[in-house]
Amino acid sequence: MIMTEDLFQSLTSVSLLVVVILLVVQLLYCSFSSKQQREPPGPKALPLFGNLLQLDLKRLDISLLNLSKTYGSVFTVYFGLKKVVVLAGYKTFKQALVSHAEEFGERDITPLFHDLNKGYGIVFSNGNRWKEMRRFALSTLRDFGMGKSLTEESIIEECHQLIKNFEQHQGKAFNNSHILAYAASNIISALVFGKRFEYTDPVFQTMVERDRETMHLIGSASVQIHNMLPWLGPLIKNWRHMMKNVDENKEELKHIIADRKESLNPELCRCFIDSFLTHKLKLEESEIRDSQYHDENLIYSVMNLFAGGTDTTANTLGWCLLFMAKYPHVQDQVQEELSRVIGSRQVRVEDRKYLPYTDAVIHESQRFANIAPLIACHRTTQDITFQGYFLKKGTPILPLLTSVLFDESEWESPNTFNPSHFLDKEGKFIRRDAFLPFSAGRRVCLGESLARMEIFLFLTSLLQRFHFSPPPGVTEDELDLTPVAGFTFCPSPHELCAVSRH
Repeated sequence: MIMTEDLFQSLTSVSLLVVVILLVVQLLYCSFSSKQQREPPGPKALPLFGNLLQLDLKRLDISLLNLSKTYGSVFTVYFGLKKVVVLAGYKTFKQALVSHAEEFGERDITPLFHDLNKGYGIVFSNGNRWKEMRRFALSTLRDFGMGKSLTEESIIEECHQLIKNFEQHQGKAFNNSHILAYAASNIISALVFGKRFEYTDPVFQTMVERDRETMHLIGSASVQIHNMLPWLGPLIKNWRHMMKNVDENKEELKHIIADRKESLNPELCRCFIDSFLTHKLKLEESEIRDSQYHDENLIYSVMNLFAGGTDTTANTLGWCLLFMAKYPHVQDQVQEELSRVIGSRQVRVEDRKYLPYTDAVIHESQRFANIAPLIACHRTTQDITFQGYFLKKGTPILPLLTSVLFDESEWESPNTFNPSHFLDKEGKFIRRDAFLPFSAGRRVCLGESLARMEIFLFLTSLLQRFHFSPPPGVTEDELDLTPVAGFTFCPSPHELCAVSRH
């Protein structure tokens, strides 16, 4: 039956009327609800755009930090149509993620992170899947030596390879970012794949570079806009390039996993992949259904570990070396302490307690570098009244780590590189509660112990053998500390000289 034009127009008018009525009802409900419940304040939002025009997407953390000075430690912003509650300052950050870990413990899976992980793996999953994958990853990596002496030996061996590479430049200026990434990646590769790669391996190089590029693209303004308007994704060049990188790395990892399957011996697990596959076989033999141990969770867990274990450590090391060249008096003091306490022998993890100034410099480098200023969004698991404000179940929560590491009520000189933040009057190392570069609570970085070990051993080994300085013709003052914004913040492209001390 063909609908007449008059009937079609009548139905259209009725539909529009229904939509208008529904919008009015929703507005009245929201107005009534907001009066009944005290919600966090925030800047006035524009239709469709929300607060986007008030935010600098290239340095979103600074924009939000400035807003916190006006609206307090718990406030609301709209990213387009999406309402997000921001948590600022150490006390608020800790109260939410530690004291109310259960209520703030879920991950808010944005369109971007769903594109990248499909809800699988360790970092961007929730519920039983997240609990099981995180538990398995932690226990398995510890079994293979994460944070223990076995991994220490692996890192020390990688230190030797890294030093050899630096020596090849014979004191001339070079960009160290790629080689630091290869060294860091080899440590997580040994745990996940059961092997290290040569720095010249083209497949390894390409995988690392794709991940580094993806981390940068995630933070680009155009990809952030896709996060707010998901249907724009295929139209955005950066999004297409990012997804191409992810898909190509996924294919490379599938080949590695396939090789591990062919040579799998359940009695002799060599790495994380072997352990996962062995556990999967045991569950299949027991005919257990609805298991989380399937190929999708394996591939995305491996991707999470490989990318996370490479990017943050490599970036931190890059910042550390840049700070040494920028502040030569600090570098001199570290090297004096290393020479006096260690001499020419290899530094070990147990030496850390005898190197208070060096330890303070590493901690201050992590604080000041602030490589993860915006932790991936959390989400409330239930209705909660927090600091007098009502937050509905499912509210996206953005913990602002910049506001913790630069909290003026916690740090004597937050905007200055100052190792004394971690030293008492007698020069002994002191811990600071607001030092949370790995986040806190249920979603704290599972590789924290590994990263701490890597940063300490890599940096001290390099400083034992090299003095780092700007290229000829460039002064310390001219070294740029402006970060390149991405999912994590890395130093701007630069070159340094690594001059042998012997």
